[in-house]
Amino acid sequence: MSSAVKRNALGKGLGALLSDKDQVANADSAIGTTANAQPAVNSIAAIPLNQIEANPFQPRDQFEEEALNELAESIKLQGIIQPLTVRRLSAKSYQLISGERRLRASKIAGLTEVPAYIRTANDQEMIEMALIENIQRENLNAMEVAFSFQRMIDECNLKQDELGERVGKNRTTVTNYLRLLKLPPMIQAAIRDQQISMGHARAMVSMENIDQQLYVFKEILTKDLSVRKVEDLVRSMLTPKKEGKEKVSNTGKFLTNNFEYQKIQDDLSSKFGNKVLIKADDKGKGNINIPFLSTDDLNRILEMLDW
Repeated sequence: MSSAVKRNALGKGLGALLSDKDQVANADSAIGTTANAQPAVNSIAAIPLNQIEANPFQPRDQFEEEALNELAESIKLQGIIQPLTVRRLSAKSYQLISGERRLRASKIAGLTEVPAYIRTANDQEMIEMALIENIQRENLNAMEVAFSFQRMIDECNLKQDELGERVGKNRTTVTNYLRLLKLPPMIQAAIRDQQISMGHARAMVSMENIDQQLYVFKEILTKDLSVRKVEDLVRSMLTPKKEGKEKVSNTGKFLTNNFEYQKIQDDLSSKFGNKVLIKADDKGKGNINIPFLSTDDLNRILEMLDW
């Protein structure tokens, strides 16, 4: 086998989905083609960048500019080690299947053509391959994985166990990621931005009450709680103390744990524009402290109370 064929056989991209035998057997047809010849399907060939259009099924829409520039510099020095994967649309038109970052970095690097493995694929296969490659990226955050899992279920008509087989994950792992989608958008954004970990999120998912989830989220950020402490906090909130459980406030609402007091305290602070403090004992007795900064401030609060 010629050295050219060996080079063409490297960097298969989605190698797990492709056959070495098919790739090598068809590589000869991609070698020595003329400018007017059309590269064969199931071969690796140099494709002009202006002939490759973006993958409409690309699940990832955020790419770090700094990382792309670093990859572009690497491509300038080393070239593209792993070819892109494309499907042919016409004689001089291709659609990207995988390799979005490499494609973008190649444009930044000033390349006019890139090595690409040409294969056939329908829309369903395009979606699945793009999502699988995306999921297998090491730097993917938990929310990107969760959204990709949900897309595979919705768009590829897969069950959770079938999805697990496709991506090499057990069903429990798949379920844990999908449950993240039940969290409020604010918490999902924090997971995406790595403000909180997957462990923190899993603890909050067990709570069905959104207000409780947001309270725990706030506690994590303000007190830098570990995953273990969050699990303990969630457990205590889901298992209220029996003592004082039947005590009822003047508004008729049960006040059975610190979370409920904290929620009322936060609501009152927001209403009056001052830091309101609520103190209560185990029997439900206590007081509400509303501070004021001046006589005018006191009058403002009294007007709000219809005094």
